[in-house]
Amino acid sequence: MPDVHFTNLFAVALVALVAPLLLGLVPALRIPAVVLEIVVGIALGPHALGLVDVDLPVQIVALLGLGFLLFLAGLEIDVHRLRGRVLRMALLGYLITLALGGLAGAGFSAAGWVHSPYLLAVTLSATSLGLVVPVLKDAGQVDGQVGQSTIAAASIADFAAVLVLSLLFSTEGGSAGERLVMVALFAILVAVAGFAVSTAGRSQRIGAALVRLQDTTAEIRVRAAVVLLVAFVALAERFGLETILGAFLAGAVVGLVDRDSTSHPQFRVKLAALGYGFLIPVFFVTSGLRLDLGGLLADPTALLRVPLFLVALLVARGVPAYLSIRTLGPRATSAVALLQATSLPFIVTATQIGVTTGLMSAVTAAALTCAGLVSVLIFPAAALVLLKPANRPPAGAGQELAHKPSGRSEGDRDNG
Repeated sequence: MPDVHFTNLFAVALVALVAPLLLGLVPALRIPAVVLEIVVGIALGPHALGLVDVDLPVQIVALLGLGFLLFLAGLEIDVHRLRGRVLRMALLGYLITLALGGLAGAGFSAAGWVHSPYLLAVTLSATSLGLVVPVLKDAGQVDGQVGQSTIAAASIADFAAVLVLSLLFSTEGGSAGERLVMVALFAILVAVAGFAVSTAGRSQRIGAALVRLQDTTAEIRVRAAVVLLVAFVALAERFGLETILGAFLAGAVVGLVDRDSTSHPQFRVKLAALGYGFLIPVFFVTSGLRLDLGGLLADPTALLRVPLFLVALLVARGVPAYLSIRTLGPRATSAVALLQATSLPFIVTATQIGVTTGLMSAVTAAALTCAGLVSVLIFPAAALVLLKPANRPPAGAGQELAHKPSGRSEGDRDNG
């Protein structure tokens, strides 16, 4: 047996258990579980108390957690709703986001805070779809104009951010032109795989076998989804692309072919249980363990970056929402802007890539991650306040649900 110990993994798993349990026992603490997981990870990590280290077992499970997080984010995308004016506005909004993010990146680069303004622009360009959807459900807006506009914008932002990050800032090396060719070839193989999976699913013989085995110890649909996830991740790696692109597209393919779930209503629940029950929380706690908050707190000028990055995130993702102000009205548009500016998992991923490639300092990565934490804490709650009066729910009806987006956000449910 290799000299491998699981003490640190046990500590991480314990934090993943205690964080949501504490929030459930103390409802007054209306914060997302993912925020508490990262904060506790920071406190226990080598840059603070030094009680827990990121050793090999923790690294492996955290990497699987990142893959599953992107897989479930891709699974959330409803391709059939991305059409017409909604799609055009989402694409235009993302282009505006990149332009505004580029301006912010140029300013922060001139101040010496970032090494690559383009990486900062991409880092600021995603939305946490896994948090946005529960908030919209809570407000009763998920199927209305507000919900459709927000979900479309978040879906495009998540997909485009993962694609651009993989294309321009991959840690696998190679020029941007070479990676563009690789992305095209990879997309063709993904399309072929999606067609093959869809065709196999329509076979009566295979379909009958899937139904017979799906709720036995074989858990055949879950195993098939995991195989597709690992295959796409391995394929992306072989093509010199970021593995997160493979994980994200695997989820999108599963979501696209899994349109009729009447014969397997528990399939997505089981995937969520595997991801959010174990793998994904380990990724978030580990992200906290790696975060050098001490370096951020040691320098007041470095700490100043957090609110400025938060404002940059709000401007870059929020301003494009006002393209629809004439359709949605000022109050609903402001809520959409706040929801679109809610981001954390992608920020964590992008900053880790930035530090690995030397395009971002550890202090800047910590400041951006803290800005993402603050966005998850305040933006959805503020958006819910703006949306609820328009629906006029019964008094007290939102009290229990108001905590749901926090409890189910990225670390309990997210999501780009």
